[in-house]
Amino acid sequence: MTKEKKSYTANPTTTERLWNADYIKVMATNFLLYFAFYLLTPLLPLYLSEEFGATKDVIGTVLSGYTVAALIVRPFCGYVVDSFSRKKVLMVCLTLFFVCFAGYIAAGTLLMFAICRTIHGAPFGAVTVANSTCAIDVLPASRRSEGIGMYGLSNNFAMAIAPSVGIWLHDSLGSYGALFWIALGVAGLSVAIASTVKLPEKEIIRNKSKMSLDRFFLTRAWLLAVNIAMFGLCWGVLSNYLAIYSKEALGITGGTGTYFAILSAGLFLSRLQGRKSLRDGKLTNNAAEGMCLSLVGFILFVAVPNPVAYYLSAFLIGLGNGHLYPAFLNMFVAVARHDQRGTANSSILTGWDLGYGFGCLLGGVVAEHWGYAAAFWMVAVENAIGVILFFVAGRQFFIARRRNG
Repeated sequence: MTKEKKSYTANPTTTERLWNADYIKVMATNFLLYFAFYLLTPLLPLYLSEEFGATKDVIGTVLSGYTVAALIVRPFCGYVVDSFSRKKVLMVCLTLFFVCFAGYIAAGTLLMFAICRTIHGAPFGAVTVANSTCAIDVLPASRRSEGIGMYGLSNNFAMAIAPSVGIWLHDSLGSYGALFWIALGVAGLSVAIASTVKLPEKEIIRNKSKMSLDRFFLTRAWLLAVNIAMFGLCWGVLSNYLAIYSKEALGITGGTGTYFAILSAGLFLSRLQGRKSLRDGKLTNNAAEGMCLSLVGFILFVAVPNPVAYYLSAFLIGLGNGHLYPAFLNMFVAVARHDQRGTANSSILTGWDLGYGFGCLLGGVVAEHWGYAAAFWMVAVENAIGVILFFVAGRQFFIARRRNG
């Protein structure tokens, strides 16, 4: 069996500083923009059902519109970020992302909400590519793999804690409108922080070679994109339908916030546990460990419907995802050229969003016809297929295409 080579950027003896001021600011920006998004995620199905009387399949359709818009713009974002000033691209996209939250407050009908939600996906898709590429730029080369892993934790951590905060705020304030205003404020804070980031000068590459697909999607990583999409589908179903499944199927009305809090603890522990292996370039080991832990968590979640298994699954899924996503992000960057960092970021996010959006849509359809338990069994099976794909083909695919410099 071919052994995985160590990262070309890794140097265990280096003393270069990882936590520089601009890296911290970029991480904070990333955390806040994801926090604003996921603050609303678990409550939107309930909001659409209670305020507009939407059915389960309609809910899935409305929620998936956000991801469809992100998917449409992301392949172009990598090219734009690699070709123009990253700071300007970041600020324009982040400002639009902030403004779109006001649309939720103004929307008075299901159609208007669906339109606002779909439009909002475009700046989200663009800003996540721009910001993650900025993070790579401010990292010292010798700490890049470790830094990318820690950066990935910022959105993972937001995914984990924001839903529980959102649920707590809704329970305390008793108003969806107040929650929309808070999300708007959080997004505004991300704009303020991003405006202070100083990026190193980079050569703007113009008049590149002839137009090719590689300028919009990292074709060298196509199988990795398929693999990450499969895991994104699982997260799409979990993050959007956990609250309503817990209430309707398990009778757990106040445990969703606790679930995401435990999931966040797993994410945090995974970074402490996996930091050294990322620094040493053991990316496929980290990814394999993470996907196996997540698989056990998803199976436990649906196969053993009791509170102990319910909360234990949260820890396992958090621990697994905390290993999985940063490792995959590093793998995408490792197979790309230096002038394709934006494309690498847009490609992994495109893959993740494709799965996430399909999960929103398919989860709603399956739940409408066969119930939420069937939707989560679908997730467990699909997750298992993703794990098998990585061990059978994905791992060697990456090793064969990894660049040495």
